[in-house]
Amino acid sequence: MSQHTQTHVDERTARKVAEEARETEWRLPSFGRQLFLGDFRLDLIHPHPRPDGEPRRKGEEFLARLTEFCATRVDAALIEREARIPDDVVAGLRDLGALGMKIPEKYGGLGLSQLYYGRALMVVGSVCPALGALLSAHQSIGVPQPVKEFGTPEQKDEWLPRCARQVSAFLLTEPDVGSDPARLRATAVPDGDDYVLNGVKLWTTNGVVADLVVVMARVPKSDGHRGGISAFVVDMGTPGITVENRNAFMGLRGIENGVTRFHDVRVPKANLIGAEGAGLKIALTTLNTGRLSLPAFCAASGKWAARIAREWSKERVQWGRPVGEHEAVSRKIAFIAATAYAMEAMLDLSGQLADDERGDIRIEAALAKLWSSEMACRAADELMQVRGGRGYETAESLAARGERGVPVEQVVRDLRINRIFEGSSEIMHLLIAREAVDAHLSVAGDIIDPDASAGQKARAAAKAGGFYARWLPTLVTGAGQRPNAYPEFGPLAKHLRYVERASRKLARSIFYAAGRWQGGLEHRQGFLGRMVDIGAELFAMSAVCVRAHADASADGGIGSGTPGASALLLADAFCKQARVRVEELFDGLWRNTDAMDVKLARAVLAGDFAWVEEGVLDPSIPGPWIVPSEPGPSERESVHRTIA
Repeated sequence: MSQHTQTHVDERTARKVAEEARETEWRLPSFGRQLFLGDFRLDLIHPHPRPDGEPRRKGEEFLARLTEFCATRVDAALIEREARIPDDVVAGLRDLGALGMKIPEKYGGLGLSQLYYGRALMVVGSVCPALGALLSAHQSIGVPQPVKEFGTPEQKDEWLPRCARQVSAFLLTEPDVGSDPARLRATAVPDGDDYVLNGVKLWTTNGVVADLVVVMARVPKSDGHRGGISAFVVDMGTPGITVENRNAFMGLRGIENGVTRFHDVRVPKANLIGAEGAGLKIALTTLNTGRLSLPAFCAASGKWAARIAREWSKERVQWGRPVGEHEAVSRKIAFIAATAYAMEAMLDLSGQLADDERGDIRIEAALAKLWSSEMACRAADELMQVRGGRGYETAESLAARGERGVPVEQVVRDLRINRIFEGSSEIMHLLIAREAVDAHLSVAGDIIDPDASAGQKARAAAKAGGFYARWLPTLVTGAGQRPNAYPEFGPLAKHLRYVERASRKLARSIFYAAGRWQGGLEHRQGFLGRMVDIGAELFAMSAVCVRAHADASADGGIGSGTPGASALLLADAFCKQARVRVEELFDGLWRNTDAMDVKLARAVLAGDFAWVEEGVLDPSIPGPWIVPSEPGPSERESVHRTIA
């Protein structure tokens, strides 16, 4: 079956492709990995890492210029109204150096640290999330990052200076291929000194205005070619490229996202990043830090929501008191403020860990993305409830009748995509769960592998016995059971003791589940999701305690203002809220309706309950669920445009 007509890949093959793309070694320590193993390595994140003199000076100077630009040159209401970012805004950001924030200075970029890159995205995202998405898609996952990490010296010399001045994009998703890359249909066929690229890419953020793109395509295996999914840098001015549609969305109205078709596009061999077949590994490695852009936008929204909730809840009076003094609203305000602090703490900690390069942050970055995207949506929804009808009304409508135009409904719409971008929450649960149980699979994989021989299973059993004989005793007792543990954290010490105990409890739960379900554990997605959510909450609590300890020091920490002792109060409140959620998640590991829901869903899919759907009309515009994406020349005019 040809690559272009292939529509089905069995589960085992799909899993094998994904597994081969994983980074299988842990060469550096990981706080997140050890957390799931019941080993609370506080020393990996405490004392809170800080940027040294030069990165901090450079970062703060750029933030000052960027903040002034966004405050004076970006008309967020105009972008929302016209669903387009003005070219002069992008050009202004380019002249400011914002397109090259993560590009080394030797190639014309600013060479900012990950910490200050995240803080810059917070500033931009607070005024216009669509503008933040443009910068993030360009630098977090676009051409600069993979070329910087995997490119040859010649490729860096050629493309990084361009990326400091031009917009780029990352093209992986296809109309029928999302997080399952085994079914990728785009091909790059070797032909002389070139590859000939054919295929269709969907949801190409920045693709409408990009000058350079990274394209993932499958190279057929042949003599002299190992083949496999590979990464190519493609100039969008190359003949045969058509941007067939600029997509419109619920939120991020200004985003330049499109459908891009490649028809017999000739790409020089020099444009191959890394080796043939290394494309998915390059993409996943890039995402390890690239995912931290989304927590930046989430933290920005949380900080803004905290301000609006505070100011509005003091102003609005109901039944003789400001609404913020009523318990029903007070609980929402407390949740918003505490969660905002936690999102920023998790973002800054993860960013500084990435800068220090002392640990493997693949789990921490994924947890930050997953947790922040979920919690930011909850915080924004609570803010809408606090604002009442005004939260549902558009900012322009509010302003038209003389009130402050607070864009709560827009923020709710803009945030929603973060639970889908760069791995949906459901996919993130599975990816993190795979990393979390890696230690178990590495010692017991052959025991549950149906293709393993009796000899392999026996050797695996012996290996597993030795591992668990050493590991299980460490889960019995720990620092969390000592009343005087972590004394330097004062009132927050009790929360760190809780995290330590909960980490061991989580590890015991994972061990029990692995023994109970063995190979079937991968299908227990409800259990795996709750397991990951517990780890995310524990990571958030750890980040908050470490951050608050730093903020309470003499210089007030690296955050805005000088919070001092008040940071301890806010951190204490957050940890108490998080502990309630963790206990509910632990309870849900074993008391749930997962099995029933799976059975019911299968009956629904079989049409057994189609009668529930009767009595209403479907307003959908007619068309296929998934548009055919066969290769060939485009029949549409290209909507691609270049920003001068």
